[in-house]
Formats: sequence, C-alpha cells, structure tokens
Amino acid sequence: MNRPTLSRRSLLAAGCAGAVAAVVSPRQGVAAAAASTAPPTLGIQLYSLRGYKVDEALRHAKDLGLTRVEFYPGMYPINSDPAAIAAMNTRLADLGLSISAHGVNRFTKDAAKNREIFEFAKRAGVTILGADPDPDSFTSLDELVKEFDIRVAIHNHGPTHRYNKVVDVLDAIEKHDERIGACADLGHFIRSGERPTEVIRLLKGRLYGVHLKDFAEMQDKTKGVILGKGHMDVPAVMAALVQVGFPADGALSIEYEENPQNPLDDLRECVRVARAALPQA
Repeated sequence: MNRPTLSRRSLLAAGCAGAVAAVVSPRQGVAAAAASTAPPTLGIQLYSLRGYKVDEALRHAKDLGLTRVEFYPGMYPINSDPAAIAAMNTRLADLGLSISAHGVNRFTKDAAKNREIFEFAKRAGVTILGADPDPDSFTSLDELVKEFDIRVAIHNHGPTHRYNKVVDVLDAIEKHDERIGACADLGHFIRSGERPTEVIRLLKGRLYGVHLKDFAEMQDKTKGVILGKGHMDVPAVMAALVQVGFPADGALSIEYEENPQNPLDDLRECVRVARAALPQA
C-alpha cells in the first residue's frame, strides 16, 4: 500500500475522516472475502471472567448465551502443549463454543519468539492474534502473517500507551501486509478522547477485532460501566460495524473489567444491551 501525498496524521488533524477511511478501506484477497454486511456474532473476552478458573469461565460464557470466546494468555498460555490444546478443543466442543481470537500478545524483534506464538495459534485454531507489537517487530510479522494466514490485530490500551489514538494504529499498519490490522478496544479509545463510531469508520478494511467496553468519562482515570451507560452509543457502534463490513469471522467481544470476583449480573446486562443493538440480519 503506497503512502498518500498527505499522511494519515495530517488528514486526521484536518478532520478529513472520510479521506482517511478511503485510504484504508480497499482490501484484497482473504481479507476482502471475509468482509460481511451481516450483523457480527457477539462473543466475550474471557478477561471479563478472570476471577474464575478456565472451566468455570467457559461455562459462564455459555450460560450468558454466547458461542464465541476470546482467550487471553493467562487463561490459555501460548506454551500449551499438544495435550493441553487437545483438551481445550474438547472443552470448547462440548460447550458449543469456538475461539474468536487470542490476545493480547507481545511481539518483538525476536522472530523465533514471534513464530512460537503463531505456531501455538495454528495448533489451537486461532485465526486472529490480538497484539501489542514493538515497532521493530513488523518485518517479522509481515512474513509470519503470510506464512500462517493468521491476522494480527493491534490492541490499544488508552492514554500513555504507544497505540493511544487511532492514528497511532493507522501509522503502524500502513505499508504492511493487510492481515496486520486492529483490535479496537472502544473503551480505551473512549479514555483517549475518541468516539467509538469514528474509530470504526477510520479502521475500515483493517478492523479484525472489537472490544465492547464502556467508561464513565472520556479521560485516563475513570470507571468502567455497563455498555451504554457511559460514552458508547451501542446501536450506533453496531450499525457502524455493519457499514464498514466488519468481517464475518471477526472477534466482537464484550469486555467488562469491573468486579472480577462477581461480574455475572453486570455481564448479563452488557449482553442484553449489545444483543438489543445488533441489527437484524
């Protein structure tokens, strides 16, 4: 992908959101084939259930009526051996669950370590790796996403993080393989002072994951709230995802970080709000 005459940062500073979206929207090959105009499938980032052991967490995900789970490394380590992976596959199948993504994973200039993460993903059936890549990791990642046909989705972590604003993600993925894109944590983008629907539109064509998370204030230090109780317009977010052709196999994950020892009632409400906002097929 060639760099336009005006940089994305310049366009964003000028408020030219439509022009930026046009720059990043074209997709080819596998990524284009995965685009969808159908409502996305709702899942959960299992960090929301980190107060439970993995078997309990998976049962709670099923009881919430969800079929897609996004693992984090603390619940599904990347050094899991083949027996552990086979056991996890059995657990998931028995519960009628599938893996939407795995992250957040750190990538560095160490190509061999990066390869280990991709090899785990291939064995485990993971097609999207949420990521916090070092700037000097992208040469390695370009090679690995081509070899494994697994997408890397940069996860933002809010103010002070290197991927704070959407422009930081756009700058990072520019000129790299189209399978390197974004997992937009909409809650952290709220903390960074950005509107979730605008984030989604700007990442059109490279958006492979979304964390549905809401915060009370658009500032660094704030409290997590049930979806729609803060600065997220949930119906508008769902409509934007359909508008940009969020991939049918993308990871759309509820994430609720409050009350980790007893989050179930709040998570049920988050699921209810999200489901009510999903456009009809």
